[in-house]
Amino acid sequence: MLLAVLALAASPAHAAGGLDAVAEGLKKSPVYVDPRASSQLSSADAAALEKKIKDANKPVFVAVLPDSPEYPRATLLRLLRTKVGVTGVYVVHLGDKGFNAAADAKVMSHSTVSNIVLDAKSSASDAKTELNTFVDQADQVAKGHAPSSWGDSGGSGGSGAAAGAIAAGVIVLGAGGGGYVLYRRAKKKKAERERAALDQLRTVVDEDITAFGEELERLDFSPADPSATDAMRGDYTHALDAYDRAKSLMAAAAKPDDVRPVTEALEDGRFSLATLAARRTGAPLPERRVPCFFDPRHGPSVRDVEWAPAGGAVRSVPACAADASRIADGAEPMTRHVQTAYGPQPYWDAGPAYAPWAGGYFGGGMLPGLLIGTMLGSALSTPAYAYDGGGFGGGEMGGGFDSGPQGGDFSGADFNPGDFSGGFGDTGGGFGDFGGGDSGGFGGGDW
Repeated sequence: MLLAVLALAASPAHAAGGLDAVAEGLKKSPVYVDPRASSQLSSADAAALEKKIKDANKPVFVAVLPDSPEYPRATLLRLLRTKVGVTGVYVVHLGDKGFNAAADAKVMSHSTVSNIVLDAKSSASDAKTELNTFVDQADQVAKGHAPSSWGDSGGSGGSGAAAGAIAAGVIVLGAGGGGYVLYRRAKKKKAERERAALDQLRTVVDEDITAFGEELERLDFSPADPSATDAMRGDYTHALDAYDRAKSLMAAAAKPDDVRPVTEALEDGRFSLATLAARRTGAPLPERRVPCFFDPRHGPSVRDVEWAPAGGAVRSVPACAADASRIADGAEPMTRHVQTAYGPQPYWDAGPAYAPWAGGYFGGGMLPGLLIGTMLGSALSTPAYAYDGGGFGGGEMGGGFDSGPQGGDFSGADFNPGDFSGGFGDTGGGFGDFGGGDSGGFGGGDW
């Protein structure tokens, strides 16, 4: 009898659940392959893709489905997001060539999703390459965490339908008690994410504090020197106070946004040292400018230079004298690199965790403009960050962590349907092809 039930659950006909079966599968595993679409992605490739997503700990959901009536093109993404009920990035390969994705805005901006989809479609000739191209980039820029329901188990491939159907029949979560459990779990996960983000920032900030302390130690200045003026002594004392303030603030930091006043203190202290140096040499006092964009440890910038990140547009950024000279000579600036899961990266391509750190150095509303086209810039452009020049509102790794569901948290059907609306034209080329519909999902011409 049990074998008969299992056979029924695993059979394509039983996908009587249709999207329900897909959703149940994705609640247990990041990759679901309908048995009828197994020729598009093998079990081994699906397992490798699942491992990649789990290792990255990001809320990226992948479904490989046949072009079949139970998967309605026009509303597929929106319905799938509703049924899974978890904030995240949803990507679907449908039939032989259909490919589309969408995400909750707090996890990934619409423009970022569109750009990654376009890159995946233009650089791939099969479902495996297409999906891996998308996931590789999504894992780097998506905010949030993997849903706790994935755990360490859950399969991929055709077994997802059977597991989903069986799970749907045996797991019943009471609305009241279940909601409270989910709330407690989300709160715990949120605290864990804050600690992890703070630990990631602590290494970089400690390096900054140490570098500033070494500058103070190397400084050949004594307040008791007969040639020292009261203004010089004031600059020196202000720099020392900034150093002590930065150390105290970092020692007391309890969440990522607490890092912002630390880097603000360091910026303030370095400007005092630059002012002191000018007074001692008789040079004009420096203009109050933000630090060098390429590495704030270089001190205050002296002028703006034209520069573009790899693959990005040219923009004007503040630079120290040394980096401005390097760029004028056609050389690379001395860029601040930080450690990531993918090796050392420029801080602007290391993910949203560095938003508070950068915000303390480059506040005043200019930061998003400086970072356009970079990974950190993409994070700051989403509504979740709501950058206003004074802080980062509601971001996963930015200013306050908002009280609503973050990436990977359960939200049920409470999401913005506009995040999952629109389809693609036949070419997938121009920006006008993205997000054109209002029903959500895949445009009919794409198939």
